[in-house]
This record gives sequence, C-alpha cells and structure tokens, in this order.
Amino acid sequence: MIALTLPEIRRLLIAFVLTRLEPADHTWAWSRWRRRQHQARLSHYRRRGHPLT
Repeated sequence: MIALTLPEIRRLLIAFVLTRLEPADHTWAWSRWRRRQHQARLSHYRRRGHPLT
C-alpha cells in the first residue's frame, strides 16, 4: 500500500478534527481503499510495461 500523501493527511485531519459527519472507522476504511486502488493501478500498468511517471 502507498504511504499517506499530504493531501490524504489533510483530508483525514479535516474529517477527524473539523467535521464529525462520518464515523472514524468509515473514514479510515475509505482511506485504505483509496490507497489500495492506487497500488492496484500502478501494478496494472507496470505489468503491461507502461512507463510510470
């Protein structure tokens, strides 16, 4: 899984500190899902020999 990026950290801080619309476990699950999707996308392109920038 990819490391947390600055925009992701910012989004998590806003979700946890400034708003309490969603439960914390939902916010963490969404973050993990997003990072897994990114890793899957990188693997997909890497397998097909596309240059990653």
